[in-house]
Amino acid sequence: MPRRPFVRLFFALLAALAANACVIAAPVVLVVGDSISAGYGLPAETGWATLLQQRLAAEHYPHRVVNASISGDTTAGGRARLDALLARNHPAVTVIELGGNDGLRGGSIDAMHANLDAMTVAAQKSGARVLIVGLRLPPNYGPAYVHRFDTTFGDVARGRKAALVPFLFEGFAEDNAMFQGDRIHPVIAAQARMLDNVWQELKPLLGEPGKSR
Repeated sequence: MPRRPFVRLFFALLAALAANACVIAAPVVLVVGDSISAGYGLPAETGWATLLQQRLAAEHYPHRVVNASISGDTTAGGRARLDALLARNHPAVTVIELGGNDGLRGGSIDAMHANLDAMTVAAQKSGARVLIVGLRLPPNYGPAYVHRFDTTFGDVARGRKAALVPFLFEGFAEDNAMFQGDRIHPVIAAQARMLDNVWQELKPLLGEPGKSR
């Protein structure tokens, strides 16, 4: 009886198992954000998180990006769903890009601080390094509120020894051409700029190319 079909099947199965093992073994960069990281208003697969995956591959990092960003999410929403994301993905690095909707809705800065702090602690306890991504509010929210909002990201990062992107829109925040009509969500041309701002602080958390921490 011919054995070749069984041999081919055996090696195909081994290849599938090996490929699956590689996916499982790849360290994860988990992005927990809102519409800015979800790519609101953009064509699919053009947001900065997708560009991050491409840069990781180009620079020979083994990491894969899991983008768990949801448009409209707040720090409270992120805090509520983070434990499940950590348990499912076991990230090596967790990027927290939340707070913008808290501020735009005039929410409690104390609550925002507490949520970001709790998320940072949970991610660190799971074994992940944490990168907090800062945002800023327009001045019409009042100087006291704007100042407290702006400084919260750095306060949490310093308090928990987490990495920090001081301002995601650094270098283009005043350029209206870099934003959609709502003046909140960046256009495609701004995604690479955001990635550069994130990459500067993310890269030291990844370890050497070809290896994982």
